[in-house]
Amino acid sequence: MGRPLEGIKVVEASMWAFVPAAGAILSDMGAEVIKVEPTTGDPIRGLRSVPGAGHGEKLELSWESYNRGKKSITLDLKQPEGQAVLMRLLEDADVFLTNFLPRARKAMNIDEDTLRVRFPKLIYAYGSAVGHRGPEGDKGGYDAITYWSRGGISSALTEVDADYPVGPPGPAHGDTLSGAMLAGGVCAAIAKRALTGEASSVEVSLLGAAMWSMQRGIAQTTIGGSDNFPRPPRGQPNNVLSYTYRTSDGRFLALCMLQSDKYWAPLMQLIGREDLIEDPRYADSRARAANSTECCAELTRVFESRTLAEWREILSQQDGQWDVVQHIGELHRDAQVQANEYLQTVTTTVGVDIPVVSVPMQFDGRPLPAGQAPDVGAHSDEVLAAAGLSEDEIIDLKVKGVVF
Repeated sequence: MGRPLEGIKVVEASMWAFVPAAGAILSDMGAEVIKVEPTTGDPIRGLRSVPGAGHGEKLELSWESYNRGKKSITLDLKQPEGQAVLMRLLEDADVFLTNFLPRARKAMNIDEDTLRVRFPKLIYAYGSAVGHRGPEGDKGGYDAITYWSRGGISSALTEVDADYPVGPPGPAHGDTLSGAMLAGGVCAAIAKRALTGEASSVEVSLLGAAMWSMQRGIAQTTIGGSDNFPRPPRGQPNNVLSYTYRTSDGRFLALCMLQSDKYWAPLMQLIGREDLIEDPRYADSRARAANSTECCAELTRVFESRTLAEWREILSQQDGQWDVVQHIGELHRDAQVQANEYLQTVTTTVGVDIPVVSVPMQFDGRPLPAGQAPDVGAHSDEVLAAAGLSEDEIIDLKVKGVVF
């Protein structure tokens, strides 16, 4: 099976997670992605958070995940010689991908205006913190502060009387989602250039991506003139069939039966509470909303009477929508995850097999294969030679410290 971006060349000059995650998706899609790192390497390499399974060093899973399948070349882009090499790499490139701040791009002569003059057909794609326009257009950011905090997600998840706002669920949560959006924008730009001959610039910001995910709440609070999305208190849901309930063994079931009148009677019959069908307080969705505290308490007691395993069997016999609140460590055992190959195994450069998540887009019914993340500068000689540099020129660049 051919991959959809085979034949596309991407030069990526970026660090950390947001834009590299976009590059990883493009790589899995078949693009040749040349990762331009500083001579000390992308700083995310230095986090080294997971033991390397007896290999004497630690792994950084973010590096391994968001840089899989790329070729690594080190360049000191602060030196004119390094910038000259980058220009050589861009001569036959389709996409330039970066997250350097505007002032840094300008100083290194890799800003859009400069590159557009030399490479009019180059797609210029970049990730920013809060967008390039406005008083903070030159501001940097990270997903925890820009996407999660400034984007309103943390506040929307935090209870009113909480001591502290809710933190992100894990490293690079906003980066990966924003990176997927940037990769999608790059693919659209590739299609546009193929159809019209016109090259575009593509930007995704962490703030803009967060707002896209929060747009329903943003619209409601803007119209209503409030600062936060109104949520009913715990135990008083507007719809008792769109709620989370605890089981007898301490697990949770998430119901999402938005058409509650359609599912109410069949569900009550199935769980042995036919009396609730005839109760006028719960006769329809309007009545249940008006008496949500009592109705929710009834269902809470019902769901707390059986284990998760028992409820799996019972709820599978009706048509209403529900699922289990899974722990993240359970996902690799999920039958659907296994059947659809949402996880793959990749061998790192130190010989450790690690699981990586497949990109969520599947083509022709199959997942896209992920490659190995490279060591620092592992492909410098190969990439430089392919760009037309002689062996003596490569050696000279290494002597000058331009290439590691």
